[in-house]
Amino acid sequence: MSGFRSRERVVIVGAGFAGFHAARTLSGLAGSAVEIVLVNPTDYFLYLPLLPEVTAGILEPRRVAVSLATGCPGVRPLLGTADGVDLTSRRLSFTDPNGDHRSLDYDRLVLAVGSVNKLLPIPGIAEHAYGYRSMAEALYLRDHLLRQIELARASDDPRQRAEHCTFVVVGAGYTGTEVAAHGQLLTMDAAERCLGLDRPSIRWLLVDTAARVLPELDPRLSAAAHKVLTRRGLEIRTNTTVEQAFHGGVRLSGGDVVPSRTLIWCVGVRPDPLIESLGLPTRRGRLVVDEYLTVPGHPDIYACGDAAAVPDLTRPGELTAMTAQHAQRQGERAAHNIAASYGHGPRRPYRHRDLGRAVDLGGAQAAANVSGTALTGITAKAITRAYHLLAIPDNRLRIWSDWTLDALLSRQIVQLGLVPASRARLAATAEQPPSARPTP
Repeated sequence: MSGFRSRERVVIVGAGFAGFHAARTLSGLAGSAVEIVLVNPTDYFLYLPLLPEVTAGILEPRRVAVSLATGCPGVRPLLGTADGVDLTSRRLSFTDPNGDHRSLDYDRLVLAVGSVNKLLPIPGIAEHAYGYRSMAEALYLRDHLLRQIELARASDDPRQRAEHCTFVVVGAGYTGTEVAAHGQLLTMDAAERCLGLDRPSIRWLLVDTAARVLPELDPRLSAAAHKVLTRRGLEIRTNTTVEQAFHGGVRLSGGDVVPSRTLIWCVGVRPDPLIESLGLPTRRGRLVVDEYLTVPGHPDIYACGDAAAVPDLTRPGELTAMTAQHAQRQGERAAHNIAASYGHGPRRPYRHRDLGRAVDLGGAQAAANVSGTALTGITAKAITRAYHLLAIPDNRLRIWSDWTLDALLSRQIVQLGLVPASRARLAATAEQPPSARPTP
């Protein structure tokens, strides 16, 4: 895909928070001056913070998927998974959905490949745990949770019933806590509608090595979330690790064996393996960049989001956190700096102070830290939902409609069977080389 080009080409790799907003912003700033190509395995930007509500059946899947074609006007989306960069010839290699290997020349390159599930060397985790980073994993998990309730109802064996009715989430950060909170409500609703089962039959465990749930939040909010979840009956095991996973259960530190057919892995993430393959300096696995988001020694290469070790100018010596809030703003800043390199506006360093955090605890409950103010309950819920409506680039009315219907009607308890288990197992998505990762 080299050949004659009348305009310089900016290639953006990855359409997560950083890549999507880099493409969208650059198109508005210098779209007529450059050709913008956005390389991504899917034709949509996935709004990850609302994914637990997809699993819970509150939101339809397409609500959290924003079309690249309509969301980034003037940008050419290209389906593919990047698997290498030739820094000398300025060429990106990628694999398209048909499995064909292709290449693409660039004049400016933006690496916004994001992160993948972080797999720890614990026996049985890769084979028995489910990841939670994609639409496929979220949809499969919903079916899996409902299937366990059905299987529990059909079994006369007490141990099998316990295995099907027990759900273990590892990682009490944002994702793990929200998945556990929403998943518990879904399974309790499903159990109520099954003859022979009831809410007390359902057991959820949230496990983490940290001393408290949601360690990223203000201690007051962490305590409030702990109180909400434990009041519902969810068991929170802090200062605890998983030592082994096997068919039918997990063994926790201290020797406690928990019978379960559901192990959800939300421990954390690591930068996409493409970053390591570049042979460029990294810090904590993330590609080293300067405050302008360019790679030292390679002024034509920019990096942002989870894949980049961006210096935090508000905290000298530290890196910006791997959050959607930083990724979005870094993508926008990278776009402005690329536009500046073509004579559109000034070049500026990235600087952003975290505005706050919020976690949805399901039902009418949430916890939020807004500009240093700790909020809980319905107020935090309203702020959390208002933030998501403002942050998502499209589908706002559809999301609001789904929220309204969820408040008025009982949720639909039905399995769709669209995603095979192989697409959700941690072994299929964690720390694989780019060429081995499945395409949609």
